[in-house]
Amino acid sequence: MRDMEKKRTAKRINVRYMTMTAMLSAIAFVLMFLDFSVPLMPVFIKLDLSELPALVGAFAMGPVSGVVICLIKNLIHLTMTSTGGVGELSNFILGAAFVLPAGILYQRKKTKTSALVGAFIGAACMAVISVFSNYILVYPIYYNFMPKETIMEAYQTAAKILPIDITWDTMLPYLIAFNMPFTFLKGLCNVLLTFLIYKHISPLIKGTGGRNK
Repeated sequence: MRDMEKKRTAKRINVRYMTMTAMLSAIAFVLMFLDFSVPLMPVFIKLDLSELPALVGAFAMGPVSGVVICLIKNLIHLTMTSTGGVGELSNFILGAAFVLPAGILYQRKKTKTSALVGAFIGAACMAVISVFSNYILVYPIYYNFMPKETIMEAYQTAAKILPIDITWDTMLPYLIAFNMPFTFLKGLCNVLLTFLIYKHISPLIKGTGGRNK
């Protein structure tokens, strides 16, 4: 009887987690469209918070759920891609690099400190990987629609408000100087919002009522 009850409980949990994963994926997909420009960045680079549901899912249901949320949101977005799927692939890689360390560390030790450390590590990983992702995957595709020189001029225009003169003849330094800190900042924004809302919504995701675990 106890074994049967355990199986029924496990089945209910799995169904709930699948439902919550699907719901968080849908929210992440919607958030991809709520993007906006930020200072010091070319106008074609936008900030969005679509990793927020994935980070919440990684904390509440484990790192695998966080990665799955990143995958599903990009698979849905693939139906309206303008990059032949390269942009979605890059977004998935960066999202997974962000939520995986956070989810793993929090799963091993469920404290605010481990969650914070994991999230910071994830944000740093996402920032570093963004340089190679853009340099190898994304921008070579974009060059088919916008000349490389035009993209570099956009970076140079954005850099004019800085007190230094930046004029590089290759793309990699621009990605390191602009995209890497921008992506890290994006990760920190997701971390901050997650810490503000997680305590309030995690019982709903886990089905624990008012009990946080």
